[in-house]
Amino acid sequence: MVIVNLVGVGSVSRLFFVGLGALLFSAFAASIAGMYLGSVRGVLELLPGLMVLLPPSINMRGSISGVLASRLSSSMHLGEFEVSFAKTSVLSENFRASLVSTVILAAILGIFADILSSLIGLEALHFVDFITISVVSGLLSGFVVMAITLLVAVLSYRYGIDLDMVGAPTVTTSGDLVTIPILIGSALVIMDLDPFSKNLLFVAVVLLLAGVVAYLWLVTGQVKTISKEIIPLLIPLAFMGTLAGMAYTLDLDRFVTFAALLILITPFTGGCGSIGGILCSRLATGMHMGSIAPNVLPKKDILPYFSTSYGYSVVLFPLLALIAHGAALLLGSTSPGLAEMILISVVSGFILISLVNIISYSTATMSFRYGLDPDNFGIPVITSAIDLLGATILISVVSLVL
Repeated sequence: MVIVNLVGVGSVSRLFFVGLGALLFSAFAASIAGMYLGSVRGVLELLPGLMVLLPPSINMRGSISGVLASRLSSSMHLGEFEVSFAKTSVLSENFRASLVSTVILAAILGIFADILSSLIGLEALHFVDFITISVVSGLLSGFVVMAITLLVAVLSYRYGIDLDMVGAPTVTTSGDLVTIPILIGSALVIMDLDPFSKNLLFVAVVLLLAGVVAYLWLVTGQVKTISKEIIPLLIPLAFMGTLAGMAYTLDLDRFVTFAALLILITPFTGGCGSIGGILCSRLATGMHMGSIAPNVLPKKDILPYFSTSYGYSVVLFPLLALIAHGAALLLGSTSPGLAEMILISVVSGFILISLVNIISYSTATMSFRYGLDPDNFGIPVITSAIDLLGATILISVVSLVL
């Protein structure tokens, strides 16, 4: 059996470059998702309610699978992990808990998106549309992202790679790449259905939701324990995500005018989420192992963790601006200019990462001090905070620069 130690596969510098490599790969991959988003801006103008649903949908894929990766990583460090899908195995119970959470949160997201869209006067999508699109796309993309997460976990275990350093970037990237096209595609297919077929699909979604709730009521063991911890947490975080979507929707004209900004959204929030996810996973593992004390205020031994986040930022944010600018030109779309894009990305990124460091440490510390599992809380809280804070900061900096 392979047990990955806290440092991972070697020295601190090697650990840093493992994380940086994962982040760079995720940056390029997330930019592909951003290019796709930029190419379908006509759909977003036609169905603007999708933009309300988009950030929280991506966030929930990252949060649920991020919790899955973080819990599996901790189980590796504690020597509890094994490659087995037996009913009571770590893999099986965590996967089933993630699947249950995916269906329930997707339905709740649809409700939130419908309410907020109504408040700002968006009428292209209605309640049945939001619920059906959210659950169908959530289930499809959730299966894919969770499968990728399990594959990365097993490979990390087999080859002695620290899952803390590669799990969050992989989950965030796969969530970006998978969720956006599946959400847009599901919406186009569902909106093209005749009323009878659409209502029939909605009934099937309701029956599925009822079955999942009944299963959660009857099941025992870690599936119920994990679900009871993360679902109540993810509900308010899902609402935060829809607020982020609403913020982008209210400023959609500017982002549609400069396609480079629309392309930047996905890799920017994804990159920040990956950096925050790495930090959260490492803090959770350290607290489980007893090498990090859950003090209210961080001590000197936490500073290298924060410095690592800034080190990643120095490389990542200028690169994201360059990619978004180049992708816009490649698509024959508009950009405010390379210098402006770098300024927007770097300023927004460093402000957000400073907040990410504080929120990550506070969340891990408070959850651990109150007897809760920081693996269940760190990544969902930080990715949801990044959605809302990232939207607010990015829109504010864009307004100042342009």
